[in-house]
Amino acid sequence: MQIRAGALLLVALCAAGCGSGPASPPAPGVNIAEQTISIGVLNDETGPSAAIGRPWGAGLRILARQINAGGHGYLPPGWKIALVERDHAYDPARARSQFNEIRGQVLFIGTSFGTPNTLPLQPLLEKETLVAFPASLSSALHNSQFTPPVGPSYRVEVERALDWMAKQAGGVAKVRLGLVYQQDDYGADGLAAVTETAPRLGLAIVATRAYAAGQSDFSDIVVALKAAGATHVMLTTMPSATAPILSAAAQLQYEPVWVGNSPAWLDRFYDATLVPPAIFRNFYWANSFAYWGEDVPMMKGFLEAYEKYGRDSLPPDNYILAGYAAGLLEMQVLTRTIRSGDLTRAGFLRALRATRDYDTYGATAEPLDFTRFPYVTGTRTRILKPDFARRSWTVVGGYAEPSAGHPG
Repeated sequence: MQIRAGALLLVALCAAGCGSGPASPPAPGVNIAEQTISIGVLNDETGPSAAIGRPWGAGLRILARQINAGGHGYLPPGWKIALVERDHAYDPARARSQFNEIRGQVLFIGTSFGTPNTLPLQPLLEKETLVAFPASLSSALHNSQFTPPVGPSYRVEVERALDWMAKQAGGVAKVRLGLVYQQDDYGADGLAAVTETAPRLGLAIVATRAYAAGQSDFSDIVVALKAAGATHVMLTTMPSATAPILSAAAQLQYEPVWVGNSPAWLDRFYDATLVPPAIFRNFYWANSFAYWGEDVPMMKGFLEAYEKYGRDSLPPDNYILAGYAAGLLEMQVLTRTIRSGDLTRAGFLRALRATRDYDTYGATAEPLDFTRFPYVTGTRTRILKPDFARRSWTVVGGYAEPSAGHPG
């Protein structure tokens, strides 16, 4: 019976398009008979970052429904995926507990949302040989091959923003730099980039201020920035801080140039009933992902999938697109794993580490490269300005690497 089962397993794998050679026993989360791969999701659906987590999770669900309907080309014919989802509400202890619940049920984790919820999992992921794709670009995650970032780090975003600030101001001497950062691992990237890179560029740092996640009053921070004469302010913030900071500045008639990291923006800001558009007059956004409706190769298929499988659940949101784009990368790695005939976690990791020059169907600044370690998957980002009339973006600083920054 064991020989017969092994023969059936090999036949099933090769029928799916694998290479020659013996196949290893499949990993947890792999159902050969039903050609289904179970993928873990550890997300924030109800916590302080749910405004980002919910649409990010929706992007992966849309992709799953599209794949399971067939005719997509994102996996070998006949293969489907099942999502094993948990809501950790941005609580690291809860994330660890939920990881232990699902680790025996999945081939890999498609979303591990948030830096503080993912970093503590790294030793457990290594022990399980389990890859978890973080919904985070923290450079602290780059040193484990089991937490592969899907784009340039927050630090790279800030370093690119500093270059653009100097150009926008007409020279480094005209920039008096301020920084507001969240007091956690996300904010640490912004602080490190500013304190280490700004002096190399000749930018004067006049104020740095930290805030706690969940903080609601930012008036003291804005008063300090204004008193220091900051002409340009980097915001390594979450949306729940971005809008109150800009609102407080408007009340104080303080109008510096604001540049936010990729998590600083939320598409709900386009809604004038939520926040006055005027407060974003001097706001710019540093990131490496495509924006909704941009003319990139993946957009047509994504928009069709959103209309069919996602519109009823959430309005258009860039984080839906980001979650979908990250899922496309995961499907590319999974396709390589299936075709290798090695449907184990070690096989999935090998397929990931062989992924080079992958541009996520045009969703990122440059082809992603997972063959280098510690990971440096991308180094180019750009600067965008919100266009409220079109609910879209204007590119004011094209894709470029930081001129004097850290590549990680």
